[in-house]
Amino acid sequence: MLIPRRDVDFQLFEVLDCATLTRFERYAAYDREAFASVLDTAYRIAAERFAPYAAACDREEPRIEHGRAWTIPETRAALAAYNQASFTAATFDADDGGLQLPIAIAKACTAVFSSANVAFHSYAALTAGAADLLVSFGSDDQRRRFVRPMLAGRFTGTMCLSEPHAGSSLADIRCQARPDGDGHHRLTGTKMWISGGDHDLAETIVHLVLARLPGAPPGTRGISLFAVPRDRVREDASVGEPNDVRLAGLNHKMGWRGTTNAVLSFGERNACRAELVGEPHRGLEYMFRMMNAARIGVGTNAVALGYAAYGEALAYARQRPQGRLPGAKDPCSPPVEIFRHADVRRMLLAQKCWVEGGLALVLYCARLADEERCAADATARARIHALLELLTPVAKSWPSEYCLEANKLAIQVHGGYGYTRDFPVERLYRDNRLNHIHEGTHGIQGLDLLGRKVAMQDGVALNDLFARMTGTIASAGSVEPLAAHATALEAAVADIGMTTQALLRAMSLDPGVALANATTYLDSLGHIVVAWRWLAQALTAHAALAAARDGDRDFYTGKLAACRFFFRHELPRTGPALQLLRSLDDTALAIPDGGF
Repeated sequence: MLIPRRDVDFQLFEVLDCATLTRFERYAAYDREAFASVLDTAYRIAAERFAPYAAACDREEPRIEHGRAWTIPETRAALAAYNQASFTAATFDADDGGLQLPIAIAKACTAVFSSANVAFHSYAALTAGAADLLVSFGSDDQRRRFVRPMLAGRFTGTMCLSEPHAGSSLADIRCQARPDGDGHHRLTGTKMWISGGDHDLAETIVHLVLARLPGAPPGTRGISLFAVPRDRVREDASVGEPNDVRLAGLNHKMGWRGTTNAVLSFGERNACRAELVGEPHRGLEYMFRMMNAARIGVGTNAVALGYAAYGEALAYARQRPQGRLPGAKDPCSPPVEIFRHADVRRMLLAQKCWVEGGLALVLYCARLADEERCAADATARARIHALLELLTPVAKSWPSEYCLEANKLAIQVHGGYGYTRDFPVERLYRDNRLNHIHEGTHGIQGLDLLGRKVAMQDGVALNDLFARMTGTIASAGSVEPLAAHATALEAAVADIGMTTQALLRAMSLDPGVALANATTYLDSLGHIVVAWRWLAQALTAHAALAAARDGDRDFYTGKLAACRFFFRHELPRTGPALQLLRSLDDTALAIPDGGF
């Protein structure tokens, strides 16, 4: 079930006004009609090439044959159609072989493809992320030999961070790269959990590998970044002999089964050639560009999978007859569709709140990325970048938590059938459960937000966020149906502002106690940010309702109802959570080890 086009158009063109991006020189070649055509193409390929095989690639997991990972043949056909339409190259500069499409439009397309088949789409998404990193920090030669073939679909890309003994603790990686005297390095070591790490879908795979140089400083300060193709790439970008990168095994996850997840061994014959990317010892800094983009991508995937499940639940509820309404007296009267039952409607509305709120959040971040890219000066660019840095852990984690709740309720709406493979909601739940841990666990995002992001540059990004919220609150305060929501959000913003200051003071005295509550802080700020995006949606819907036609009237009325539900059922959760945060609860630290 694809994300409805009507909501995508609403978010992009009515709430975020993305048509005005064409005022920037970078996007001047486009107009609203061109953006619509791109979306049309995305929906067509997603419906024809991605969605029909989502169950098949889940059922027929990748396998190893003759030392290579193989996927179902439909994966190759889907990615060929995707690359023929230049979606991997969508946001890249024309000079690098890209389309210079706005990030917001491309992100909406990403959500559509992921709602159709997240496993297929992940290969392309990883490739785009790896190419973007090489464009930012690689040499002209690396851009020519690696990036252009990646954007054309000839090569794919990965990020190789974790090792069997070191998952998120990158300070402990052991992978080594030694200069070989000809300007290259010889890489040795093992990497684990590498999505897209081996497959039969491209001529070769460009692995971006974190490793240490001889004599490197300990910890993360001694990490460098290397481009390591699976097969040697010649000067003319043709593919040569194997590069001593061995597929050591495949991990079998509960979801995303159509995406290979590999254990890779580098340099077993001491013949793995690696190319340094950028300067030595700055590898983690460079990798964070790909990681942060991937984190917003994870949030987008979570939205897409939650939205797909909501669509399935809504369709099922509308056609599944069972039971009678409370006022029905005749036991022989026909059963009604479960859509008519109050608790089913509650579950559907909760799903709608989470997935449409999540979509609003990730597309807002994408719109900010466009503004950063096109900012008139360095000061404006730095300000937008700081706000994006602040919102990144929220955009990754809030959808991964609450759009997963939408998946859970979609199963509940299906009843016993929801737990079977007869319906896709079981698979969609398994796929979405992985987003909680992709690109940094929920807890790591909380530590990043509270431990670094809210305090950076003396809180300039958080203050900017609050100022933007205050602008929306002021606009909604003069609209009678939304005034109560504006007042509630204003109180929540003040509450989290006061709580943030209390936590930052505590950080200077006892960081452990403050950070023990970081995940609760992340959830609370996420709820407040999504409430803000719901209020923005409601403002747009209210303004459009008077002149709306019949079909659109239902759409806009549904938006206003969902906003009301979020403000009545979801936003109030933040009050007790923020009060608990200010108490600096230390229970998790105080319990003795043996008490567990």
